[in-house]
Amino acid sequence: MGVKSAPDLAAVAAAYALPGVLVAGEPYGTGHINDTYRITVAGPAGPVRFILRRINRLVFPEPELVVANTIQVCRHLEAVYRRRGETDGDRRRQVPVATRDGAWRHVDSAGDWWCAFRFQEGTVGRDEIGSEQEAWQAARAFGRFLRDTADLPPERMAETIPGFHDGRRRLADLEAAAAADACGRAPGAAAELAFVRDHRPIVADVVRLLVSGALPRRVTHNDTKCNNVLLDAATGEGLCVIDLDTVMPGSALFDFGDMVRSFVSAAPEDDPDPERARLRPGIFAALAAGWLEPLADVLTAAEREHLLLGARLIILLIGTRFLTDHLRGDVYFKTRRPGHNLDRCRNQFQLLADLEARQADLQRILRALP
Repeated sequence: MGVKSAPDLAAVAAAYALPGVLVAGEPYGTGHINDTYRITVAGPAGPVRFILRRINRLVFPEPELVVANTIQVCRHLEAVYRRRGETDGDRRRQVPVATRDGAWRHVDSAGDWWCAFRFQEGTVGRDEIGSEQEAWQAARAFGRFLRDTADLPPERMAETIPGFHDGRRRLADLEAAAAADACGRAPGAAAELAFVRDHRPIVADVVRLLVSGALPRRVTHNDTKCNNVLLDAATGEGLCVIDLDTVMPGSALFDFGDMVRSFVSAAPEDDPDPERARLRPGIFAALAAGWLEPLADVLTAAEREHLLLGARLIILLIGTRFLTDHLRGDVYFKTRRPGHNLDRCRNQFQLLADLEARQADLQRILRALP
């Protein structure tokens, strides 16, 4: 993916109704897609921090849909917490900031779309889960998010990335990239291509359940990595689900699957040694317990029964997307070294193989939970 030039943060900040002028700004977070900056402005009572987020128009060709979905979810959660009388509701949701003309986005001179949010002070994020308690807390926050949006009709939400978790589309994209082999990389990825082809039945099984209506459509986050939850820095409680760009209609299996994918591995997602990508059963049990706790009266029996299928699907699809991007020349995900996307792909496939080897034990863990 090409690197965009550094933005004029002062000009972007000036477009928003902030309590002062910008005094500092720096890149923030480790996301693969959008560009996020934390800025400090000189407020009347002292420095105040905010988040500025530049939407990647290559990934989100209709950024207005991202903004509309984000604001709809933020307002919905605000209403939910107000009804419940939760006095800390603004710590449990992203709080958007309007521009000086009352819009929820700013379009800069380059045509890039920006959103602004309050910075959640007193919180921390984790790129990797370090303990079972962190897994439980982060997963519980995602479970609360799914519960608290359960009465938001999915048909009101736009698809910000059409076919985001459409397995048939992802498989077709991979085969097209392999056939074109624009960078001459397909021979070096023969084993990975064979792995995907052997696992096609996973996609067919999920499609069958979705088409039949056995799995209900919900408003789902669709990118439930652990670094998309903010934890209370003092107590460790999972507080706020962030990065709402991919919130759209989906299946609960997608959110559970991406949590498993990003929480349970003993190795970083891009570890150059895929043998280290092994599943940690204790982390799996903790995340499952945390996520299911607020969803006891929400999920259907079919959703509960097929959670592991969701995990297998998402791990397969994310690995397939990394492999497709590798074959295309690294045009989608940010990379920092040659073969970076292939390393990511191999980690996913090793994790999937390990999960499948432990599947009976993991299913017993799920069925034992209330």
